[in-house]
Amino acid sequence: MDSNELNRSTPFTTTFNFRDVGGYRGQDDRTVRTGRLYRSDSLHRIGDADRDAFAALGVRTVIDLRRPHEVERDGRVPDFDGLTYRHIHPEHAQWEEQPYQPGGDLARYLADRYADLARTGTAGLAEAIGLIAEGANSPVVVHCVAGKDRTGIVCGLTLAVLGVDDTEIAADYSLSTGASERFSAWVAATFPDSAPLPPPFLSSPAEAMLLFLAEIREGHGSVDDYLRRAGVTGEQLAALRTHLLD
Repeated sequence: MDSNELNRSTPFTTTFNFRDVGGYRGQDDRTVRTGRLYRSDSLHRIGDADRDAFAALGVRTVIDLRRPHEVERDGRVPDFDGLTYRHIHPEHAQWEEQPYQPGGDLARYLADRYADLARTGTAGLAEAIGLIAEGANSPVVVHCVAGKDRTGIVCGLTLAVLGVDDTEIAADYSLSTGASERFSAWVAATFPDSAPLPPPFLSSPAEAMLLFLAEIREGHGSVDDYLRRAGVTGEQLAALRTHLLD
């Protein structure tokens, strides 16, 4: 099945950016396995209506990339039998320190924020990708708040290691724009007095991910080399390809 034909819509009612990262063509014409790695916005909203659907996935590990205060504010994924929860915070600056200027190049702004995280959050990124590399941890769900930025970086780097083409990685990343629109509509209906979210929190232009990956390679030679410098071992990189590629 072509990756574009996969059903990547969320199965949940109040989780808006949950999808399988599998199905893309990777290294040596192999396919990224489905049912092994998922990406999502925050899982704290999984309630009674969604528990059975989540349990049916058999998720073993949730990697939560949010800041500590975001976890404290919203809570974490509910407890499920056999589920291991790992909170990993890749260190990065608050976006408010360099706010987006309306009318500016949004893709460039986002790529710069991602480059900042890749520079300062190496330990957290390496830990997250190391967990994904361990087959016994799968199925794994990686999430942050919106499931597009921190989650997009971890999943983008992982797919790059698996040999997925940058255009496919960027297309997967850009699916978060539609999810953000659904989330924004839900917020407006549920909390009518809330202020609308600014563009950087709602948009995931493919160009942002293309810029990020290209500049990682310009700075480090390859994604593999960047991850090795961050602390991912050669054995972990090989394990990613072993258990995530058919």
